[in-house]
Amino acid sequence: GSLAFIISFVVIFLLMLVYYNSSGWIANIALILNLLFTVGILAGLGATLTAPGIAGLVLTIGMAVDTNVIIFERIKEELSRGKGYIPAINDGYKRSLPPVLDAHVTTLLTAFILFYFGLGPVKGFATTQIIGLFLSLFCGILVSRWVTEWFTNKNKHLEYFTGISKKIFRHAKYKFIEYRKITYVISAVVLALGIAAYFNGFDQGVEFSGGRSYKVKFDKAVNVEEVRTTLQNTFEGDNPIIKTIGDNSTLDITTAYLINETSPATDSLVQTTLYTGLKPLLPAEMTYERFANGTGSMGVLGSKKVLPTISDDLKAGALKATIFAIFIIFLYIFIRFRDWRYSLGTIIALLHDVLVTLIVFSFAKNIVPFPLEIDQHFIAAILTVIGFSMNDTIIVFDRIREDTRLMPNAPKSEVINRAINETLSRTVMTSLTVFLTILILFLVGGEVTKGFAFAMLIGVITGTYSSIFVAAPVLVDLGSKKKKQQKQS
Repeated sequence: GSLAFIISFVVIFLLMLVYYNSSGWIANIALILNLLFTVGILAGLGATLTAPGIAGLVLTIGMAVDTNVIIFERIKEELSRGKGYIPAINDGYKRSLPPVLDAHVTTLLTAFILFYFGLGPVKGFATTQIIGLFLSLFCGILVSRWVTEWFTNKNKHLEYFTGISKKIFRHAKYKFIEYRKITYVISAVVLALGIAAYFNGFDQGVEFSGGRSYKVKFDKAVNVEEVRTTLQNTFEGDNPIIKTIGDNSTLDITTAYLINETSPATDSLVQTTLYTGLKPLLPAEMTYERFANGTGSMGVLGSKKVLPTISDDLKAGALKATIFAIFIIFLYIFIRFRDWRYSLGTIIALLHDVLVTLIVFSFAKNIVPFPLEIDQHFIAAILTVIGFSMNDTIIVFDRIREDTRLMPNAPKSEVINRAINETLSRTVMTSLTVFLTILILFLVGGEVTKGFAFAMLIGVITGTYSSIFVAAPVLVDLGSKKKKQQKQS
């Protein structure tokens, strides 16, 4: 996790300089302050950085620069229109404020919901994310503006373009709306696959399935498949879930063996059975007592038990959290844009994103070489994806609202297509920064966060797709309020 944090920081730091030239230093200063303040606040709260907490920090790196990306892209747009340096900066910050605030509020809403419904490690992730988002607003808007004005007062102009970024997505005129019927067909296929995924089933984590989970340390690397086969024979009628933690010498073993037995001796019996199954892979001198107590940092280092009744409560809580998050976002978008069509388009896009993630977890669970479990970490990923997906959608919707005022008599499809093209650069860049940090977390963050990172990767990709090809086109076919009122009159 720590390695993922360091690599993510370096990658995003360099990306800001490569893409935004000297203004990239503003984003990097804001990023550094954000991380320092976040770590300082967590230390002040006495929080321990677990793997999910570090995952929250890694995600914070990607999201922290998004505020500056949105502002910088708007400044670049104003400069491209021929405005002077200072007017472009003033208008860039002013016109970026609404989408920045909306994006942060929706992400914060899902983070607070996650904190309220989550357990232990997931609460740690949500706490880190909430702190990071508040600091992102402070550092991204106020600190970066102060530093920019300091340079301006010194008669020094920041550069917002490089040779690479000057031409990318400049004056884009892609005809996204024309192809919406094709994307509707794709969405219909996704819906059909979603129904198939329900019947195909999912691998549920111990929180949702009920069972016992053991963290077992060996004196050397072991073959995961060998352990799985051995324990399948030992735990009669049960297929344990095995995943590595760090290297292959530490395993997380989850089993539902005898989970419905209520006898006080059952816990000891299951652990004895586990010891019997693993004994051929343990040192010859490892007794049951040493194994059970984790003596010498080997054997059982930790365990947890979730009864079926508790797992049912956790599943119900996860479902409530997801539904509540979607409802709150529908309500917020309706209040901000004063049009139910924006809310409906947003919810359709969010459901699309969640469905795609579930489909991949269902059909890839026996293909990928790592566990794809539906557990608390997965729910954390889904709620984070819901919040993040809103970032892209709100950026597009805010520009649609702005362009509608500028072109009140233009066809709705033309206005929406123009808005998508105008915001394409910032849509791609905000997605890219988060995608890169999550990809690094997935590759080097360890097994504990791999399922979470995988779900986030899917969510970032499909969230970017849905904001362009699902949410915006829905507005075209639902029609504008103004057009409907004109027909009625």
